[in-house]
Amino acid sequence: MEASAKDHRRAIVFFFAILISLGIAWKLAKELEILYVSALFAVVLMPIVNSICKLNIRGWRPSRAIGIVLMLLAVGLSLSLFFFIALPPVTRDLSQFLTDLPQRIPVAVAKLKHLPMADKLGLDTVAQKAQGAIEATASYLFTSIPMWLAHIFDIVTAAFLCLYFMLEGEHAYDFFLSLVRTSSRGRLDQTLRKAETKMSKWLLGQGLLMLTLGVTSTIVFLIFHIRYAVLLGVLMGLFNIIPVAGGIITMGLVCIVAALDSWTKLFEVVAFYLIYLNLENALLTPRIMKSSVDLMGLTVLVALLVGTALAGIVGALVAVPTAALVVVLLDEYAVKRS
Repeated sequence: MEASAKDHRRAIVFFFAILISLGIAWKLAKELEILYVSALFAVVLMPIVNSICKLNIRGWRPSRAIGIVLMLLAVGLSLSLFFFIALPPVTRDLSQFLTDLPQRIPVAVAKLKHLPMADKLGLDTVAQKAQGAIEATASYLFTSIPMWLAHIFDIVTAAFLCLYFMLEGEHAYDFFLSLVRTSSRGRLDQTLRKAETKMSKWLLGQGLLMLTLGVTSTIVFLIFHIRYAVLLGVLMGLFNIIPVAGGIITMGLVCIVAALDSWTKLFEVVAFYLIYLNLENALLTPRIMKSSVDLMGLTVLVALLVGTALAGIVGALVAVPTAALVVVLLDEYAVKRS
C-alpha cells in the first residue's frame, strides 16, 4: 500500500510538472523560437568554421574564435556586395514592374483577345481583378515595412546567440547528452553528428544550385533584353528552393513578361529554361547534392508550408534543415530498427 501511494504521488507530481513545463513553453514561445533558430544556424555554420580552423598557414592554425571572425567577415563581404551591387537594380526593377504592370495589363488583354474563344473567357473582368490585386500587393509591401523593422531586435538577438552557440555550444551539447542513458548516448551522438553534416551539406548544395540558377538566369535575361531581368533572375534563384512549384511560378512570371514584348522572347525564355533544367538534372544536381541528405521534393514542400505557417519567414528558413534532422532521426531509430 505504501509503495502504491508513492507511485500515485510520483504520477501526480509528474503530471503537474508536464503541465507547468507546457505552460512555460507556451509563455516563452517566441524566446524558444529564437533559441532554436540560433542553435540550428550555429549547427549549420560550424562545419565552415571547422574547415577554417583546419587551415595550416606556415604552422599556424586559426583558433575557433578567429575562424568565426573570418567566417563573419566573409558573410559580411558577401552581403555588402549583394546590397551594393545586386540590390539597387533589383529595387529599381521591382519599382518599375509595379509601375508598368497596371498599364501593360490592357495591352496583354488586347493581345489575348485575338486568340480563339477569347471572348468567352471574360478577360476584361480578369484584368480588373488582376489590377486590383497588384495595387493591394503594392500597398501591403509599403505598409508592412514598420512590421519588418520591429523584428530587427529579434534578428540581432538571434545573431548574438548564434555566435555564443558556436563558441560554447559543445558544453550545452555535452550537457544534453548527459541527460540520456549511457547505453544510448553513443548512438544518439553519432546520429546527431550525422544529421549535422547532412544539414550543412544540403544547405550548401541547395545554396549553390540557387546561386547558379539566379546568376545564369540574370545573364541570359539581360542578353535577351527581357524587362526586369535582374529582378526576375533573383526570383528564379530564390524560388529554386521550392521543388517543382518554385520553378513553375517564376517561369510563369518570366513568360508573361517576355510575351508582353514579343512571342520571340517567350520562345527564347522557354528554350533557355528547358536546356538549363536538363543540365541541372543531369550534371549539377548529381554532383552538388550527391553527399547531402536525400530529401524528396514533397518533404521539402511540406516542410516549407509547415514552417511558414508556424513562424513565417523565420520558420521557412529553418524548415528544411529541421526536416533533414527529422529524416536522419527517423532513419536511425525507426527504419533501421524495423
